[in-house]
Amino acid sequence: MTNSHPGAALRTLMEKGIVTAPGAYNALVARAVSRAGFPAVYISGGATANVAGYPDIGLITLTEMCRTIREIADASGTPVIADADTGYGEVECCVRTVIEYERAGAAALHIEDQVFPKRCGHLDGKELITASAMADKISAMAAARLSRDFVLIARTDARHVTNLDDAIARANLYREAGADVIFPEGLHDESEFRAFAQGSSGHILANMTEFGKTKHMCVEDFRALGCSIVIFPLSLMRMSMHAVEAGLVCLREHGSLEPVLKSMQSRKELYELLRYTPGSAWHFGA
Repeated sequence: MTNSHPGAALRTLMEKGIVTAPGAYNALVARAVSRAGFPAVYISGGATANVAGYPDIGLITLTEMCRTIREIADASGTPVIADADTGYGEVECCVRTVIEYERAGAAALHIEDQVFPKRCGHLDGKELITASAMADKISAMAAARLSRDFVLIARTDARHVTNLDDAIARANLYREAGADVIFPEGLHDESEFRAFAQGSSGHILANMTEFGKTKHMCVEDFRALGCSIVIFPLSLMRMSMHAVEAGLVCLREHGSLEPVLKSMQSRKELYELLRYTPGSAWHFGA
C-alpha cells in the first residue's frame, strides 16, 4: 500500500467492483489472505472473541480490538474492515472508537444497532436500540473521524427483530446520518438482497457466514445483487479449528501426528509466508 489513507484505497476498490474480504483472526492469517491475492481483509468481533475463548457477546474491549487491527493491518498491507460491535458504549464511546480504529490502521469499521450485550447476527433473541439513537451514533462518528476517507459502515439487525421494511427504513436513516455503506445482517436470499438494494440505494456490505440465516451464495451472486463488499468472517477460523480437532484425534489415537504431516504447513512454507530466511536480517512489514 502507499502512504495514502487505507479508506481511500477501499473506496477505490468499491468503485471498481465488489470487494471480497476474507476474515483473518490474527496477523499470520492476514498475511495468507494478502498473499492469496485478496484486496482487503476483515476482522470479525466474533472471531476475535472466539480465539480469546469467549462467545460473541461483546466481551472484547476496544483496546484488544485495536491491537488486533494494528497487527493485521501491518501484516496484510491491505485495507482492513473491522467489526466495532455496538461501538463499546453510547455516543461518546462511539466517537472514541472511530478515532482509535482509524489510528490503529483500519480502513473502515461497522457498528450495529443492537442493544448491549449484543448477540451474533445470525441468532434469534436480539434487541434493537431506536433508529434515532443509532443515527445519533453514526452522525457523531462521521463528524469525529480523522479523515473523510475513513469508511463508516452501519449494520442493521432489524430483519430478524422487526421486518425487512424496517431494515430498509433504518438503512436510509443511517445513510442520511453519514454512513457510507449499509450492512443488512441476516438477509435470507437473493430476493431479500434485491429488495433491500432497491429500497436503499447506495453501497451494501453482505455477510456470507456459514451455518447462518443467509443462503450460501458466491461473490458473483452478491455482485449481481448490487453489493459492494462481501465478507467471509469466520470461514478461515472454522477451517482451521476443524483441522486442529482432527489433528488432536490423530495424536490421541496414534500417539503421533505422522499420519497427518501432509496436511500441515511445512517449516519452509511458514518461513515463505513470513518472508523470513534463516541467517539473514528479517524486515518487518507486508
